[in-house]
Amino acid sequence: MNRSTTILTVASVAVGGVVAYAMYFDYKRRTDANFRKQLRKEKKRVKQSQTPSESGQPSTGGGVNANDLRSALEGVRNEEVPPGPEEKEQYFMKQVGMGEQLCAQGPAFHLPAAMCFYRALRVYPSPVELIVIYEKTVPPPVFQLVMELTNLDVSHDSSLAQGSGPLFDEEDELSPSRGGPPSDASSQEWDNVKDRVEGYYTFFPPKAMNVAVETINVPDGKGGTMAKKILVVTQDFEAGETIYKEDPITAVLDADIQGKGTHCSYCLRHIQGDPIRPTSDRLHSVYCSSDCQTHHKAHSQTLLFTLESPLPATISPEITGQPREERDKAQIAFVEYIKESRKAAPELVARFIARQVSAETAKMLPRGMVPDLASEPVLTDGGEYSLYDHLERLRYLEVQPAENETSVLKEVLQTALPGLEQFLTDERHATFVGKMSYNSYGVYFGEGREDKPEPTARPEEVEKTRTPCGTSKQIGTGFYGVSSYISHNCAPSAKPVFPTGTAQLHLTTTRALKKGDEITVAYVDVSQHSEETLEVARRRRRTELVRGWRFACSCKRCAEEGLEGGNESESEEGRDESRVEDIVTRAEKP
Repeated sequence: MNRSTTILTVASVAVGGVVAYAMYFDYKRRTDANFRKQLRKEKKRVKQSQTPSESGQPSTGGGVNANDLRSALEGVRNEEVPPGPEEKEQYFMKQVGMGEQLCAQGPAFHLPAAMCFYRALRVYPSPVELIVIYEKTVPPPVFQLVMELTNLDVSHDSSLAQGSGPLFDEEDELSPSRGGPPSDASSQEWDNVKDRVEGYYTFFPPKAMNVAVETINVPDGKGGTMAKKILVVTQDFEAGETIYKEDPITAVLDADIQGKGTHCSYCLRHIQGDPIRPTSDRLHSVYCSSDCQTHHKAHSQTLLFTLESPLPATISPEITGQPREERDKAQIAFVEYIKESRKAAPELVARFIARQVSAETAKMLPRGMVPDLASEPVLTDGGEYSLYDHLERLRYLEVQPAENETSVLKEVLQTALPGLEQFLTDERHATFVGKMSYNSYGVYFGEGREDKPEPTARPEEVEKTRTPCGTSKQIGTGFYGVSSYISHNCAPSAKPVFPTGTAQLHLTTTRALKKGDEITVAYVDVSQHSEETLEVARRRRRTELVRGWRFACSCKRCAEEGLEGGNESESEEGRDESRVEDIVTRAEKP
C-alpha cells in the first residue's frame, strides 16, 4: 500500500468512519437549522482554541529558506477553497495524491509536496487528527515543512481575514472552529490524539475479558524475525474454564443455509417453530425473535438489502423514483454475486462497512433521537475507538477479489448513500477481504454438521475459517474483534465453542493456564482420523493451514511428529505470508 493510499484510508475513517458520510452531516448542519439546534442541545463539544504562536519566525527544515516558506504560505492562503462538501472531498484526495507523487521526486520537491499536504489539511474536518496521521505517514523532512507552514499560518495576525476565511461555521460544534491546523494552545488536545493512536492496547481488549495483547518476535521464514501480536491470559485458569465470551462484530450463514428458513440470519440460531419473515428481503432472511430482526436491520440489513433509507427518517427523505430503481438493481446484482461465489468474505465486508455507517450515525445523532439505531460493540475500556481502529490493526492476507466483486458492492453503497462508494477502492476492498478471510471463525454447534455440500472450487480456492472441527462442519462465519488475535497451534491451549446455540463465541481452556500464558486455538481439525497414519494426519492439517492462512506451522507438535515421520528438514518451515498494514507498523515503532 503506497503512502497516499494509506493517508486516504486512515483519514477517511479517523473521525467519522467515512468522510463522505461525515460530509453529509456537515451539510445537514449548515442547511438545516432545526437539525443543528438538536445537535447542539444534545451533543456539545469544546471548540478548539486557536491562539497565535509566540514564535514569529519559523525554523527552516530540509534546506528551505524561511522567506520561501512565507511565500509558499501566502500563495496557498490566497488560493480559493472549494465551496461545498463534495468539492472539498475531491480537493483533499487530489492534494494528498499530488503530495505523494512529489515526495517521490526527491528533496528538491519537498516544499511543493508540503504545500499539497497543507492544502489538504485546510479542508479536512479534523486537522488535529490529520496531523497525527501525517506524522506517521509523510516523510519526516516534508512533515517538518508542513508543521512550519502551520506555525507560520497560526501566528499571522490576519490569518482569518485573508484568503478564504473560516472553513467552518463558528457555531458548528462538531467541527474545528477554523480550517487551519492547531496552534501551540491546542498541544494538549494534540497529545490526547497521539495518546489515542499510540495507546490503543492500553484500552483493548476490555480487562473484563481476562486477556491482554502482547508483542513477540517470531521467525518470518526468511531467516529473520517479525513482530506479532498474541493474546495472553491475565489470570490463572483451570482446564475446561471459560476465559471470555464474545459476540461477533458481524456474522453470516453459509450459502446453502441462508434463505432456507432454518436458522436466524442475525444470531445464527437454529429456529424451532415458525420464524419471523420480513415482508421484503433480498436474502429471504428469517429471525428467531423481533430483537434479532431489529438489530440486523440497524447494523447492516437496511443499507445493503432493503430499499428503505439507511439514514433515520427524521433526517432523510424517502428514496423514490429512479434512485430507488437503481438501488434495487444494484442490490439484485450483489445478492446474485454472493450466491454464486458461495463465500462469506464478500458479505462480511459489506456488513462491516454498513455497521460502521450505522455506528457513526449513532455517534452523530442525539441520544434517543432514533431508539433502534445501532451502536458499536464495546471492544475497549474507553478511548473512543471506532470499528475501523480495530480492523486496521489486524493481520491479513494479500488477496485478489473476483473481477467484479468490488464494483457490485460499490454500486450498493453508492445507490444507498451517494459518495460512500468513493472510499472502497480496489486496494482497500482487497485488504478488507484479506482481513475477513484471515481472521474469521466458523460457527458450529456440538460436533458440527454433516450435511454441508462438497465444494466445487479447487482445494486452494476453498474458503477456510478458524474451525477446530473443520470448515465443513460450520453453519456460518463470524468476525470477532478480540478472538482475531489468537494464534494457531496444533496442540491448542483453548477452544472456541458455541454452547448457547448462537454465534456468541465462548473461549474455553483445554488445559490449565497460568497468568501470562499465550492463548492458542486450532484453526483446522488437528485430530488424527481413524484411517490416517500420523504422517498423513500431519500433512493434511499442515496443507490446510497453508491453503487457508499461508503459513507453515512451526509448533512443537509439528516438529516432533516431523522427526518421527522422517521429515527432519522442511524448506518452508516458519514461512508466514500474513502481514499488517504499513500505517500500523509505522505507528508502533518506538
